[in-house]
Amino acid sequence: MRPPAPVLVVLGSLPGTGKTTIARIAASRLRAAYIRIDAIEQAMRSAGVLARPDGVGPAGYMAAYALAKENLRLGLPVVADCVNPLPETRAAWREAAAPLPIVEVEVVCSDPAEHRRRVEARTADLPGLVPPTWASVLRHEYAPWTGPRLVLDTASLGAEDAASRVCGEAAGLCAG
Repeated sequence: MRPPAPVLVVLGSLPGTGKTTIARIAASRLRAAYIRIDAIEQAMRSAGVLARPDGVGPAGYMAAYALAKENLRLGLPVVADCVNPLPETRAAWREAAAPLPIVEVEVVCSDPAEHRRRVEARTADLPGLVPPTWASVLRHEYAPWTGPRLVLDTASLGAEDAASRVCGEAAGLCAG
């Protein structure tokens, strides 16, 4: 299912909610460019090009916004997979999409025990990436969302069904 026009789909959430699984399925179904902040940031770490002693900072997001714009300009749908923790990052994604449509998705896991289990069972799928601990997830800066968005609760919704909802939203925006 590929939307008839380019659209930016941004999935955001704390680590361990299932957003990467959903994003990968949606990107495959939409035949979209897939942009994952973890992959960009880990590549920067691995290359040893970080100027900041405290880590990547906004550089990974800045690279992702540029990649999204370029792929949208080519007429491709784009799926972005990131924590997207702040009103500023959410606004920057909307700016990257403009004037094209954007689907903003917040992935949550309303069952704290299940969320913790997922975080603690997680293994790295990128060379060099260190998965977060439950304590780091709890400390993660994450401002509540205030704007319109699609909310997917993975405590009660499987990844395939969640991706179907994402793809339906994307196709609906492109048709309208």
